[in-house]
Amino acid sequence: MSGGKEAVIRRFKTKEAVIGIVGLGYVGLPLMLRYNSIGFRVLGIDIDQGKVDKLNSGVSYIEHLASERVAAARESGFEATADFARAAECDALILCVPTPLNKYREPDLSFVVNTVEALQPHFRPGQIVSLESTTYPGTTEEELLPRITAQGLKVGEDVFLVYSPEREDPGNLDFQTSTIPKVLGGHTPACRDVGVALYEQAIDQVVPVSSTKVAEMTKLLENIHRAVNIGLVNEMKVVADRMGIDIFEVVDAAATKPFGFTPYYPGPGLGGHCIPIDPFYLTWKAREYGLHTRFIELSGEVNQAMPEYVVGKLMDALNDHGKALKGSKVLVLGIAYKKNVDDMRESPSVEIMELIQDKGCQVAYSDPHVPTFPKMREHRFELDSVPLTPDTLATFDAVVLTTDHDRFDYEMIRENAAIIVDTRGKYRAQDPKVVKA
Repeated sequence: MSGGKEAVIRRFKTKEAVIGIVGLGYVGLPLMLRYNSIGFRVLGIDIDQGKVDKLNSGVSYIEHLASERVAAARESGFEATADFARAAECDALILCVPTPLNKYREPDLSFVVNTVEALQPHFRPGQIVSLESTTYPGTTEEELLPRITAQGLKVGEDVFLVYSPEREDPGNLDFQTSTIPKVLGGHTPACRDVGVALYEQAIDQVVPVSSTKVAEMTKLLENIHRAVNIGLVNEMKVVADRMGIDIFEVVDAAATKPFGFTPYYPGPGLGGHCIPIDPFYLTWKAREYGLHTRFIELSGEVNQAMPEYVVGKLMDALNDHGKALKGSKVLVLGIAYKKNVDDMRESPSVEIMELIQDKGCQVAYSDPHVPTFPKMREHRFELDSVPLTPDTLATFDAVVLTTDHDRFDYEMIRENAAIIVDTRGKYRAQDPKVVKA
């Protein structure tokens, strides 16, 4: 053991270390709250001054993370800043920034690269840098390593570099940051050891692997597994519908098998920051090796076709009632990407809203978790959530259930809506006004 490594590990074990979390969104904010709750001083760094100001005033901007928790963190030493120079104060720099796709469905590493370059002048001996953003195998070595060594620091001796992918699941009450096992790969064995010392304070189980590439590939496999299986069940949904079979009943029946089957349910398309995006990081990187990831690309095609499929079912339903989509009033129920959260990232509901609006439909939405349609990088609606009452439902020609929030009164909706296009299998009984999509 080098003295540098031992000294850094000791600072984490004694909780003298300062934890720096760069990017205070759905991944960074829960991690901040966890480290703060176990007695570490945490400094949050974010380029969004509005977020920084809210956090410093004890206010949360993520629904499932209560403001009371942020206020308590502030009282016990947490501070947020937009000043990257303060990274020098931190013993750990944990990077939790977005990794979206560009318009060509290729990896956009600009957030990672810009963040590392903003931190670059402030790297110092005794620090560990951990990337948590989902990305292709090789990113940590190709993008972070050279920018750290350019400062004259030796990775594995002066500073330590690891990749440890986030595994947050917003709205899932069965798991929290501390109880979700943490995969971790280091650039060197010493890096891995320091990474374990950093995370084992806050996470119940740390799972070390042999390299950053293995850790990067692990995260992609997890999300590709979901994307491919959701693509499969979405394809099965289309076949079952044509045959007059309820796919939700089929999946429920198959799920009674106690081995060899994991239930996945169909929907209006893929949403969230991970499942619709991450598989294409591997597809892109595989081309460098002359390989085509056919499973990934096929499931991507199936899943990306689902919003159009839902709109087709809506058009058919309106047509059966003697109406055209053009000129009709349609209410989209739920615009978050999954139930019981306010996370809008990559939500298929938004694509459905755009598709039907482009066809001349007057579109509105109702979502108890999203009172006003937020500013998004690629989408913009000047809309507020419509209150769900018998009177408001009666003003729409159809409703499209895209996100099955628990706070919706499904019986009231069934009684008062003219047509329900159900993409989530909430209405299992045969009903002439319900169209399964």
